[in-house]
Amino acid sequence: MLFDNDIIRFRNDRNWAQYHSPKNLAISISIEAAELLELFQWRDGLPSDKRTAAAEEIADVYIYLVTLAHDLNISIEGAVKDKLEKNGKKYPVDKSYGNAKKYNEL
Repeated sequence: MLFDNDIIRFRNDRNWAQYHSPKNLAISISIEAAELLELFQWRDGLPSDKRTAAAEEIADVYIYLVTLAHDLNISIEGAVKDKLEKNGKKYPVDKSYGNAKKYNEL
């Protein structure tokens, strides 16, 4: 993706790879996603004054996700393409359009 090399270079320039086990990166993704979720807690939407905070949390999730995918030698683009194809079979448009049911309930 666009910034993948920059993200890995940033990490490597600081010698942080030693702390980035797959377990630690997965935990960090979850923590940052929870911080993003917290911005919506008790609200129906995102207040305009929380937009910058949301962008920063989204960036944190992305940075850890790119780092984890890099370290596991997983192509994010390839994984997303494969998952969309799989989901397309599970959720055909004619059965799932405007429907929030899980695939096994369609």
